[in-house]
Amino acid sequence: MFLEQSTNRNRTSGSIEVICGSMFSGKTEELIRRLKRARIAKQRVEIFKPLVDQRYHATDVVSHDANSIASTPVDCAGNMLLMVGDIEVVGIDEAQFFDSLLPEVCQKLAAAGVRVIVAGLDMDYLGNPFGPMPQLMAVADHVTKVHAICMNCGSLAQHSFRKANNDAQILLGEQESYAALCRSCFHEQVSK
Repeated sequence: MFLEQSTNRNRTSGSIEVICGSMFSGKTEELIRRLKRARIAKQRVEIFKPLVDQRYHATDVVSHDANSIASTPVDCAGNMLLMVGDIEVVGIDEAQFFDSLLPEVCQKLAAAGVRVIVAGLDMDYLGNPFGPMPQLMAVADHVTKVHAICMNCGSLAQHSFRKANNDAQILLGEQESYAALCRSCFHEQVSK
């Protein structure tokens, strides 16, 4: 159904944009900014977020600064293809929480002429590549890495240090559970 509808698009090609970085770096804020600009340009926009992330709102994508935009929660990447219809721009937040099919879904959308904007953590709390983000960055047309400010020394931060005592790779939380740290402060903390 999606591929049949998308062949009628009057565009030459789509694209994949990835916004990545640590927690508190402004990834969702930048995603919302780009999607609002697309709407100002009267483009048809659809936004998705993982069903598991309901920290701020059950359906809206919400930044740490409380800016928000309506979205559709989905439990797996493949479901996005069933819901896009004749959309020109697709936004995806918290991409690290999606399954390994997300890069393939984004490539199908881009091949059908859709501008795909994806935001997510590039590294988990241990400093390892997180979920489908490495593959997304590899196939992206544009990658924007945003940085937080180290909550310890004030330098640019690229790590999400987990303060909570929990070894699960996915632990939803905010400043009570995580701190943005620079490389030096992060390695100092994990070596303790």
